Amino acid sequence: MAIRHQLIHHPPSALWSVLEQPEQYGKWVVGTHDSRLLEGRWPEVGSSIEYTLRLGPKDFRGRTTVRRLERPRALELEVYSGFLGTARIAFDIRPWGDETLVLIDEHPLQGLGGTLHNVALEAVLQLRHRTMLGRLAAVVDAEAGGRGAPSRR
Repeated sequence: MAIRHQLIHHPPSALWSVLEQPEQYGKWVVGTHDSRLLEGRWPEVGSSIEYTLRLGPKDFRGRTTVRRLERPRALELEVYSGFLGTARIAFDIRPWGDETLVLIDEHPLQGLGGTLHNVALEAVLQLRHRTMLGRLAAVVDAEAGGRGAPSRR
């Protein structure tokens, strides 16, 4: 399991403001070019977004579905990425004084990702999450109007 954390220099409500906008995922999820609502009312359980994943010169369509929502503490997603299979991505959101501590936990469920899951893949996921959480912090900072300290990476 790849678990990583990021301190976001805004309260949990500012983070949720970003997480609740399906079109924002394309701005902070690594490899995702764009995102849009596909089904339901995001982020209600069962709702989904569609995105374009760019791997080199190729574009692939993917889908993310909300499997668990316990606002303001937790959001769990199931990501379907075609031939790569599915993965569970869980956000644990904790107030940290006036800021927010976000923990992300990802592991493959089915498909190629699950079959090839090993220590090397965990290392790649750690790098991806480091970048992704840094981008998420920057989007939250921009959406919150730059209030507070710049996010550290």
